[in-house]
Amino acid sequence: MTYRFTGLAPSQFAHLIGSDEAALTARGAVRMIANGKAAFPCRIQLDDAVDGEPLLLVNHVSHGGNNPYRASHAIFVSETATEPVTFIGRIPPALDRRILSLRAFDGAGMMVDAMLAQPGEADPLVRGLLANANVDHVDAHTAIRGCFLARADRA
Repeated sequence: MTYRFTGLAPSQFAHLIGSDEAALTARGAVRMIANGKAAFPCRIQLDDAVDGEPLLLVNHVSHGGNNPYRASHAIFVSETATEPVTFIGRIPPALDRRILSLRAFDGAGMMVDAMLAQPGEADPLVRGLLANANVDHVDAHTAIRGCFLARADRA
């Protein structure tokens, strides 16, 4: 089963880009600068930010809808990213180096399966989850902090 991961659209965060600290605080966001560690996974680029890159830490609804699985959490988005990236048939770098919680949802947004993936081991698990005809998409979260990373759809 081939899959596609696509980064979030930068337009969702355009109203925050370049804002001063007071405006960010008023909107519940924080500006951070990547420090060279793989600790700032941008949800637009689906890779870790480079040293010195400015990012915004914002709350993001990753799983909408009016059901028990509605989810929101903190995510990083680069202030310099201009286009979302797409990975077809391969795990994006920010996901591949982390322990993942893979959550499979049906078309109504109800969870039908879930798995843990160790670094470098997500590809066959995502393919297997999407092979289930009841699965509409798979959300990948960091297993340790629980942050949403990206969504996998059938390609």
